[in-house]
Amino acid sequence: MVNAIEKEVGAIFVPVKDVEKARDWYRELLGVMEEGEIQFGHIYVIPGTNVVLDSKIFDRRPQGTAPLFHINTKDIRRAYEECRAAGVEVTSEVEDGHWFTFKDPDGNMLMVCQC
Repeated sequence: MVNAIEKEVGAIFVPVKDVEKARDWYRELLGVMEEGEIQFGHIYVIPGTNVVLDSKIFDRRPQGTAPLFHINTKDIRRAYEECRAAGVEVTSEVEDGHWFTFKDPDGNMLMVCQC
């Protein structure tokens, strides 16, 4: 096959309508203290992750039902309760004892998983 391609994901792009609002929401969700900077007026890389919020690729059409990616946790019940308490749009119960889904403010489906 193609051996020049590394077995590593460099970045995951998340389409957002307002990069500043999305930055603040994700920083709060993930407990990111470092602010970082918005690059080129539309890109924000969440510090400590390979997740890139990009307002230039935002599409107003409804998002799919499959999660874009999952975020790890060591305590799925606590993560679920914290998201609900923070007003996050949680879209499932804790399933199979180790994961649940939620939407960000732009309608992107995400997952939290105790894997």
